[in-house]
Amino acid sequence: MNLLSPMVYAALLAGTVTIALTPPIRRLAFRYGVIKVPRARDVHTEPTASWGGIAIVIGFFAAFVALRLYGNLPSLIATDPRPHLKPLWGIPSHPILGILLGGGIVSVIGALDDQRDLSPKLQALGLLFAGLVAALFGARIEGTTNPVPNLIPGSYLSLGWFSVPLTMFWVFLATKTFDFLDGLDGLAAGVGGIAAATMGLMAAFSRTPEPTVALLAAATFGASVGFLRYNYNPASIFMGTVGSYFLGFMLAMLAVVGAFKVPVAAAVFLPLIVLGVPVFDALYVIGRRAAQGKKITEADKSHIHHRLTERGLSVTKAVWAIYGLTFVTCLIALLLVWWGRKP
Repeated sequence: MNLLSPMVYAALLAGTVTIALTPPIRRLAFRYGVIKVPRARDVHTEPTASWGGIAIVIGFFAAFVALRLYGNLPSLIATDPRPHLKPLWGIPSHPILGILLGGGIVSVIGALDDQRDLSPKLQALGLLFAGLVAALFGARIEGTTNPVPNLIPGSYLSLGWFSVPLTMFWVFLATKTFDFLDGLDGLAAGVGGIAAATMGLMAAFSRTPEPTVALLAAATFGASVGFLRYNYNPASIFMGTVGSYFLGFMLAMLAVVGAFKVPVAAAVFLPLIVLGVPVFDALYVIGRRAAQGKKITEADKSHIHHRLTERGLSVTKAVWAIYGLTFVTCLIALLLVWWGRKP
């Protein structure tokens, strides 16, 4: 099946809708006071509208609905083709429905945080709940290709019941890393777009293609790039927590239903390679704060984008430096998948 054409359509539709909706959402943000006022650690100097992520979310769902109605996406209530994945608590396995529901949950949490500044604990519970919902519907890390067959027998490692808490933790980690990353104009949207495109190509060109994953990744890519029309430096609107949470969640889920199951020995490491820059930046920041006796939720200027600008790089140059690092890690992941296609 040639997936490139429908992937391009998905990306164009999601991007077009996102571009069209961003200006009215910007006006809506100003109307309801969802505005980022400059702080000491911020690089913007003027009050800037947030909630831009709402346009990303709607752009993604618009592309999904169009593909569902006129494309080749499977039914939401279709039987999951993975017979080894047993239903949990009587809930049938509907992975795509789980992803959509979870995406909606994190979007609502993010939008409320942008407006009302929710506590870190409440946000964490919401993200874990979204991961739980997705996992119960079948979008979970049920296992991966065995990376060490010489040490552990078998070609596939099944996680059993442990798949649910592991998926919840993975969702929380990936989602929060993107929230951490959203500190410069265009940074999170650009990195999210590169990562989504990589996930889509991996799903489309692996030995066992995943059409649905490829198309959802393309829609995520299109919405991210479309938002750059207004978010690239100097940004007229920020994606806010609603955008960073949604992108982080979608990339986490695309990895769960796609990259973790790519039939290559490095499948267990592929998502960490693709999301290497935001994940390792978040781990570094958390470790540094803990070592200094600070709360890990306490904001500071230790993120990679802060360090680059403090070294004299402009916002645009710092963003492109991180784009470049992300492109390199994603290229490595794609090469691993390409080599894994060989018999």
